[in-house]
Order: sequence, then structure tokens, then C-alpha cells
Amino acid sequence: YPRAVDIIDKPLMDGMNRVGDLFGSGKMFLPQVVKAARTMKKAVAILQPTIEAEKTSLGGSQKAGKILLATVKGDVHDIGKNIVSIVLACNNYEIVDLGVMVPPEKIIDTVHREKPDIVGLSGLITPSLEEMGVVAEEMEKAGFSMPLLIGGATTSKLHTALKIEHRYGHGAVVYVKDASQSPAAVANLMSVDNRDAYLQKVKEEYALLRAGHSLKVTELVSLGEARTYAFRADDSYRPVRPRTMGRVKLDKIGVDTLIPYIDWKFFFPAWNLSAKFHTITRIARHDTAAYEKWKASYRDDEQEKAQEAAKLFYDAQAMLQRFADEQVDYVKAVFGLYEAYSENDTIFIDRTPFPFLRQQKKSDKNEYFSLSDFVASRESEKKDYIGAFAVTAGDGADAQMKQYEEEGDDYSALLMKSLLDRLAETATEWLHEKVRREYWGYAADEQLSIAELFAVKYQGIRPAVGYPSIPDQTVNFLLHKLLATEEIGISLTENGVMYPNASVSGLFFAHPDSKYFSIGEITEEQLDDYARRKNVKPEEIRKFLLANLG
Repeated sequence: YPRAVDIIDKPLMDGMNRVGDLFGSGKMFLPQVVKAARTMKKAVAILQPTIEAEKTSLGGSQKAGKILLATVKGDVHDIGKNIVSIVLACNNYEIVDLGVMVPPEKIIDTVHREKPDIVGLSGLITPSLEEMGVVAEEMEKAGFSMPLLIGGATTSKLHTALKIEHRYGHGAVVYVKDASQSPAAVANLMSVDNRDAYLQKVKEEYALLRAGHSLKVTELVSLGEARTYAFRADDSYRPVRPRTMGRVKLDKIGVDTLIPYIDWKFFFPAWNLSAKFHTITRIARHDTAAYEKWKASYRDDEQEKAQEAAKLFYDAQAMLQRFADEQVDYVKAVFGLYEAYSENDTIFIDRTPFPFLRQQKKSDKNEYFSLSDFVASRESEKKDYIGAFAVTAGDGADAQMKQYEEEGDDYSALLMKSLLDRLAETATEWLHEKVRREYWGYAADEQLSIAELFAVKYQGIRPAVGYPSIPDQTVNFLLHKLLATEEIGISLTENGVMYPNASVSGLFFAHPDSKYFSIGEITEEQLDDYARRKNVKPEEIRKFLLANLG
């Protein structure tokens, strides 16, 4: 090739385009795509000095289009967005990534300046749904008409159809489930021949969803009735006073301690691979015979994907072992065990009110759950207790993440992020066991295998903030104050999202009858009652409960 830049524009880009095509057709898998992107970046870095010496511009070839990506205001989660960025870059799109916690005005200003062909918004928490709607409105006011892509764990096609599409009349709003769908969606939106038909199909699909939703009737009981038929826990239970009362901080939890507690079923889906591949964790890396037998247990059309899952797992194992050998102090926890009582769906923890919600969807059993049911009522005059916790696996990890990103090593960066998420969840499992057996001691004789822990065979529960029984992210503000979570490196966004991303918070309940449940849909009556108990206006809390308001 006559110039170094030609190597990029021709064979390297041809290779990346091929990777994009194979991924789009399901013949290549996410770990392979991310590794290919890493190779491309390293090749460009090698050629860069020669390109500068030749005084040529990088990337003279025509890009397929420009896409602006952002995680919306108040949200710090970016793994999904980063994967979409890598996948689309492999398909020859120029990516403008604004990062996380991006306010609407910055998105609008950047659209004016960069003039992207498409804007993509991402978010993981419920308040992000409303933030996306705000961005759609601001794009409408600015007179933009480029398509708006909506994605992230909390989003859905139905919500996009009901709550976002009508707020951006000048442009199309398209829901994209995950990274694997993004190349096809973007290709259709960029195609002169396919775009109109594709958008018409999307609009018709959204119209059908809205029509179906309007016919759907969820029978809800009044808040008064739900409280009348509240779940009644066994009153004969005598709460055990914790051996260690008050707040406890654990500044360094060894990664080697946590590795046996990792539930790998949740690791593979983060890489668009089936959870069923977690069985590879039972096979030693160099046990070739066992590995071949394991791979052969899958259908012929699944074996290549199984092979990639195995490679991914062994890479993850190696990174975890490095963390353990270097004795990194990424994982920290703070928890507290306090006196508590309940009153009208509110739990008073160390005299601080923690309001909770109650189920209202009509129940065949005629019983309606709230977390407050698992704590003795004030009227019972029974002394009861509760635990509160916050765990992070990301404190101090930024330097290593930044190094990977500066080296263009997207694969290691994503692998580390997904492992930190696992370590945070794993640390809560490990901590809960220690609390049951030692700090609280209500299950001092508990002897459960790891499999039994995963199957929740123990007494008590640990609902986490943002999950179905505690959908309101603002509970984190109460926990932050109670536990002083800043002392283990956790800070909160304006929407109550914890940073570092790999953080989990919640409560420990000991009652034998305590169980996991989903709040589901609630009425405006309960929204008003909940806001009153939180001492805020209903509109201030609404965006945190959009998924529960039908």
C-alpha cells in the first residue's frame, strides 16, 4: 500500500466490516467482536506515527454514518452503551460518545455541533425513562429530525410507544433491545431504500402496542383494602437481638474470598451469551477431555458459541486471579444492624422512617405484601431488628479502567466492568451469610453449600434498592445517610444512583416468613400516600415509580 492510512482504509476496515456483518447475522459473538475492535485499535496505534509523518489524515474512507450516544442525566451505567458503541464502530459508523450522566442541554448542543445522523440514549434505572422523554422533547423543540434510538435495561418497546414516541414528532423513535439488534436498526435507518418502509413498520407496531395496552385492564384494590388484607407474618416468631449492634465497615474484602461465591449464570448474559454456558465453570482450564465432552453436549450450531463462552470464562478467571494475587482493595462494604418497628407500610430504622410500597394488584389469595410486613409493628411492642447494607466493587478501580481505555483495550475494559458487577453482587451474598451466622447470629448453625445459597435456602431475605420490592431509587439517599456510604467510596447521583457502578445496597430481614416479591402496579392513591410519608410532593417521586404506575 502506498500510504499507511490506506492500510486502515482498506484491509483493516474491510475486516471490521466483515466482523460487523458476521455479528449481525449471528455467526460471530460479542466477545469476538470486542476482541476484533481491540486488534483494530492497536493496529491503528502502530500506524499512527507513520500516518503523522506522511501528513495524511486518518480514515480517508467514507464512514457509513455518524451516531451520537449518551447515558442520560442521573444515570452512571454504561456497559450496554459501550458494547453498542463497539458493535456499531465495527460496522463502520463514526461514534460520538458523550459518556454518562449527560444532561439534555449537552446532548442538544452536541447535536448542533456534530450533526449526527442518529442519536442513541441509554439508561438502566427507572428515572432514566423520564430523562429520555425530556431529551425527546428538547430535540423536538430544537427542530431536529434525525432518528432517536432508545435502549437500556429499564426500557421497553411498550414504554417507548406509550411515553416517548409522541414527544418527538419531527423524528422517529426506535426501541433497540440490545447490541445485537443495533446494526440492523441503524442500517435500516441509514438506508435510502429501506428507511421509509422500516419506520412505517415500527409506527404500526407501536400503534398496535398502544391499542393493546388501552384494552388491558389490571384490577387493583384500594390502598385501604390492601392494608386490611396485608400479609400476616407468624406472630409467634421471637426476633433475635444481633450480636453486633450498629454500623460496621469492612474496608477490604479479598477477591480470593469472593471467587467461590460467584454465580456465573449472571455473567454470560452480560456478553450476549446464554446463562446455560455457566457449566463450563466446573471444568479446569487444561482438562482437554472434559472440555471436549462439555462442548459436545451442545447442538452443532451452538458449539462455536460454547467455545467462545469457555474462552471468556477462562479470561475472566485469569483476571480475577490477578486481582487476588495483587490483593486489590476494590471490594468494600458497610452495614448496620438496628432496632426497628413498622407502622403503616413504613419501617422505622434507628428511629429514621423508611417508607415502602404495598402490592395492589388483585390477588387470588387476597393478601398483599409490603416489606414492612416482615418487621414487628409498633403496636406489638415486640423488639425487632433489621439490617441495612451497601457494597461496592469499584472503589479504586478507575485507574486500571482508564489504562485499558487509553490502550484501546475494549475487551479487557468490558471484562473488568462485568467482573466488578459480579463481585459486587457476590460480596452481598458473602456478607449476608456472615451477617446471618456471625454479626446478627440468628442462623449461627447454618451450614449451606454454595448451590444452596444460590437457591436461597437460608432464613431471611436481602432485597436490593432498584429491584421489584424496592423500586424507588431514592431509598439510597436514606441508606447513604444511615450508613455513611461515602466512607467506602460510594457517591450518589441526583437520581439516587450509586457510583461506582458496581455497587449494591439494600436491607437484611430475618423473619422466617420473609420472601421476595414484586410490588407491581400501584394506584395514584398510593403514590400520594407514599409521597406524604416521604414528605415530598407526588410529582417529585413520580419519575422514580413510572414502571409501577401503569
